[in-house]
Amino acid sequence: MFSVLQISHYYHHGKPRMFNRPILAATLAGLFATTAQAADYQACADAASAPALQGSLCSTASVPAWHDAAGAPSAETLQLFVRKFPAAGAAKGSVWLVAGGPGESGAGFYGQLATLRRSFPGFDLLVPDHRGTGFSAKLCPDEEAVGSPGGLALQGAEWGTCFARLYSRPELAERFSLSNAAHDLRLLIDGQRDGKPVYLYGVSYGTQLALRTMQLPQAPKLNGIVLDSLVPPQTAPQWDLSRRSFVVDQVGRQVLAQCDAAPDCRAALGEPAEVAYHRLLASAAGQPELLAKVPGKNLKRFLGGLLDVPAARARLPYLIQDLAAGRDGELTAAKAAMEQAYAGLGSYAQSPLAIPLVAAISRSENTLRPALTLDQIAQEDEALLFTSPLPGMLVNSTLPTYAHDRYFGLAPARLPPLLVLQGTLDPKTHYDGARAHATALGKAGKVSMVAVTGAPHFVLWTAPACFEQATLAFVAGRPAAPRCAMAGQMPTGQH
Repeated sequence: MFSVLQISHYYHHGKPRMFNRPILAATLAGLFATTAQAADYQACADAASAPALQGSLCSTASVPAWHDAAGAPSAETLQLFVRKFPAAGAAKGSVWLVAGGPGESGAGFYGQLATLRRSFPGFDLLVPDHRGTGFSAKLCPDEEAVGSPGGLALQGAEWGTCFARLYSRPELAERFSLSNAAHDLRLLIDGQRDGKPVYLYGVSYGTQLALRTMQLPQAPKLNGIVLDSLVPPQTAPQWDLSRRSFVVDQVGRQVLAQCDAAPDCRAALGEPAEVAYHRLLASAAGQPELLAKVPGKNLKRFLGGLLDVPAARARLPYLIQDLAAGRDGELTAAKAAMEQAYAGLGSYAQSPLAIPLVAAISRSENTLRPALTLDQIAQEDEALLFTSPLPGMLVNSTLPTYAHDRYFGLAPARLPPLLVLQGTLDPKTHYDGARAHATALGKAGKVSMVAVTGAPHFVLWTAPACFEQATLAFVAGRPAAPRCAMAGQMPTGQH
């Protein structure tokens, strides 16, 4: 969901909670004790470890390691983890929640359960960890293990041994491909049917995974799909991951322009916000002591990261003003706003990003400039006001990739009713890219798109009232309002 989606935040800000590894290992031993095709759900042994997990049920499923090997599934299998949050009383149906990334587990949804329950009232919520993430099978099973030094995250020497494994077995990248994950999702959904309505929700990369699932010859039969922060068309060069900084820059300039359009904000700065920012960048180049206060020591990237969090984004014009005057009060406030927002997502044993999976899928599926260099990125960034670390991360990664398969760049032939929720200030999956994709998907079925005015990425998280309003209408079979305004958090004169 975040930077590939929020890798930079994870490294520079995130501090996932460290669980007692012996206890957690015993917990997982119980969860993964069965190798049946689909295990029964049982009370999760870690349900008491966090309030959000109370009452959750856990299960595992055994799926083919290679769904398309030589045209047929392989005999070798791997294990997938699914957590279920049952409805109170008899369930009306089920909703499968597909996380983003790639590389994120379903743990990102645990902190959003209240909104999800209001949005899908009376439905069971099923949260899988797609292959390569969380408690499901990993690309580097020894290093990304609960009992390893870094837990599910890579740490220290684990980076070297994990990468050595992937270099020695380049075929593993394809094993953990987007299409194999799509086959997994199809099997999970079809294996849990009870005759009641079934909905699918995906966010960010999860929208790509959901749509790839619907491309399969035996796509699951669904009552509807909700796509939050829809990825752009896969072959659209202007929005691919190598150009993420251009997307971030466009949204950042929009935020500055909104300050100029707000009389109080413009009066507070005393000049156009972009002019003030250009002056700050020019002066910062000769003030290493100023850059030393900025996380990552890169002003353009730090300010680009603020665009993901409405409360931090609202301080952007005043942060520019403050830094230009040599003050750091707004910087402290902006960092605190970021920390508070991400803390709301919660921190669980499953939370660490699966970095090897991020590299494999991002570079194989969503980068149209594989020959891009760091020098080219530096030249492109020179003309931008806001940037992302993502293009550089993709260039720096030399891990094995896999070739495009028969599904690449294509769309499903048929779709059930589809609801797209898109923030108009999304710095990751750009609004124009989502709109273009939604228009193309309209050829396969009925597509409704809700523009969430002012919202950044992950509408469920950043604009929960709009998410609830639109989703409730969609599930009830009513048309959702085409626009919804995110509450507050835009630049004003109050700071």
